[in-house]
Amino acid sequence: MIVVDVRACVGEFKLELATQIPLEGITGILGPSGSGKTTLLRVLAGFERAEGRIIVGEDVWLDTKAKTCVPPHKRSVGYIFQDARLFDHLSVAGNLEYAFSRSLAKTRKIVTGDVVDAFDLSPLLNRRPLELSGGEKQRVALARTLLTNPRFLMLDEPLSALDEKRRADILPYIDTTASQFNLPAFYISHAVGEVARVAERILAISHGRIQAMGPTAEILERLDLAEVTGRFEAGSIVEAIVVDHVTHHRLTHLTIDGQILTMPMEPELAPGDHIRVRVRARDVALALKRPESISIRNVLAATVIDLFHVPDSPYVEALVEFQHQRLRARITLASVEDLSLNVGTSVFVLIKSVTFDASPN
Repeated sequence: MIVVDVRACVGEFKLELATQIPLEGITGILGPSGSGKTTLLRVLAGFERAEGRIIVGEDVWLDTKAKTCVPPHKRSVGYIFQDARLFDHLSVAGNLEYAFSRSLAKTRKIVTGDVVDAFDLSPLLNRRPLELSGGEKQRVALARTLLTNPRFLMLDEPLSALDEKRRADILPYIDTTASQFNLPAFYISHAVGEVARVAERILAISHGRIQAMGPTAEILERLDLAEVTGRFEAGSIVEAIVVDHVTHHRLTHLTIDGQILTMPMEPELAPGDHIRVRVRARDVALALKRPESISIRNVLAATVIDLFHVPDSPYVEALVEFQHQRLRARITLASVEDLSLNVGTSVFVLIKSVTFDASPN
């Protein structure tokens, strides 16, 4: 567990928060620009001065009352920035060797061979950073940081410079850092989909204050956190079970609470697999009657359990529930009034698009 109770000023911006975060898996940090996400990581790493306490496990990194402040180079955190910051004069192998030699850990549990295999770096070892693509550079940066054997990782918008395809290619490697190497991580991204893909929990920040913290699915379905989770990419994560594949149509059938959902085929999945899928709120529509003769294939029965009118906007965030799982929908206030929607109204949920997320395991 990491205990954080800090106050920091950066120019006119003030960060003030107190929380306890499990040091396991990946914790996503979400919030609008200027909310304090990066400032929080810099305070934890010791790059920004702060007052209060930071306790990592049994180690006190900061306690201003006791006049304790461990300097950044002794905090043993792995910080990964938007740019890879590799040493251009060294090969990939040289970058990895340098990182391993700088480890502060008394016992080096993560070794070069394991990292090279996990991040598929063997073909790149003799290349210089200038000969690598953006995605390859970030893979090397991740591997290099792991070889310092840190207490935990801090990833500050690590994929922001990459296009969508390369982001999708790198995300499984970020999963690897937490799962295969049992290394906790804090992950900042403006892309809600990225955070939903890798994070077990989310810390939501706004104006330098904590707005909420909890399991990823619960935070993303919160209708009152639109400012934090983002209106364009806001959505829900639901667990589904793979039923079968329809090869001719390139589709995969799933069940969610006993109802059939269809998504683009993922051939690596097998019937019976439990997976997570993400549905954006803007890709969900509601109807009072089951529609006919439409192109949308996913129509599921549900019940409205919450409605939240977004201030100063024409939109209402609706939360609907199947048997056990919930889904967000973004509709207009005019639609709510025309359909006479209220909490308890039975509706049909029309899902335009589904994104395969990851196995919950």
